[in-house]
Amino acid sequence: MSILTAEQIAIKQAAKEFVAKNIIPVADALDKTCEFHPKVLAAAKESKIFAMAVPKEYGGLDYDALTQAIVLEEWGYGCAGIGTTLAASILSMDSVLIAGTHEQKLRYFKPILNSEIGSFGLTEPGAGSDAGAGKTTAIKQGDEYVLNGTKCWITNGGYASVYVIFALTDPAAGMKGLSAFIVERGRPGFTIGTVDHKLGIRSSNTVELLLKDVHIPANNLLGKEGEGMKVAMKTLDMARPAIAALSVGLAQRALDECAKHVLATFTGKNYAGQTLQFKLADMQILVEAARETLHNTMRLRDAGKPFSKESAIAKTFCADVAMQVTTTAVSLMGSYGYTHLGKYMRDSKIMQIYEGTNQIQRLVISRAVLTPAPAPAAAQKAGI
Repeated sequence: MSILTAEQIAIKQAAKEFVAKNIIPVADALDKTCEFHPKVLAAAKESKIFAMAVPKEYGGLDYDALTQAIVLEEWGYGCAGIGTTLAASILSMDSVLIAGTHEQKLRYFKPILNSEIGSFGLTEPGAGSDAGAGKTTAIKQGDEYVLNGTKCWITNGGYASVYVIFALTDPAAGMKGLSAFIVERGRPGFTIGTVDHKLGIRSSNTVELLLKDVHIPANNLLGKEGEGMKVAMKTLDMARPAIAALSVGLAQRALDECAKHVLATFTGKNYAGQTLQFKLADMQILVEAARETLHNTMRLRDAGKPFSKESAIAKTFCADVAMQVTTTAVSLMGSYGYTHLGKYMRDSKIMQIYEGTNQIQRLVISRAVLTPAPAPAAAQKAGI
């Protein structure tokens, strides 16, 4: 297990206590009713957890990437649906951190620090894994852009105060014409469409966004025109380890619940024999390996080193581990697992899908494997 600093241990304990008090007691009920959780957001405001990714100069706590992962794991342990809501708000902030001006950051972070939530709008009908196939447009008219199009499967979309929306400023250029914009809630023509009812993470809000002649100021453009795909990819590099962290928490929760059931059900030292013991051991090995993979990625990010490949590896491996461990836990617990642990297995599946499917991540990883590493500077100078 990774060695944490005293400060990180204290933050982990605080996150654990927040989850035990505010998330675990309501998670099952919210899953059954598919309800959003404003009371959890109110508790988040009091604990200032939304501020953890905001730089100190904008009033935030400015946690490093590893510390954020530690907190996200605890959220996933409590409820992957609620954890998705909290993590997605940070996801929307990442685009602003990457490409926003000082004024844009001040404006965007203000509602977030007040525990209002943000939303990230990239996916469209027919443009999921192929984000460059989107049709939403942003045509400049004077000192404004006018947005038209549809976004789908947008987390927090029905409740967010502020959004990062991707749209084509040059439709003929395809993905090279994609740009990123800040869009505030309440602008005329910006409405909520279909509310999605999902297999898992049912307490998170997922909706369709409809944009019809939505006017926004030209200074809501993030970065430059045509830089949207670059902003989106950098944002997702930062976001994928968040999904990995939720996955680790989810897997650990399923393992813990399974172990408690075994202890309560069987007596004697063998706990129903070595077959069961070995299954539990394998589950723990997978969880620990997933956690270490995640932490390695976050340490690279904190050190300012490239981490795109490692981000894809962490997201893929941790999501697969969550699916495997939760499914195994249900199987080991039999009928009790099927009636009491189904939520964890349902929640795990989306971890393999959103923020870039695991199939797309494997493409990213394979391309990195097949791309020759640059020769060290000294070797290049020597002509080797």
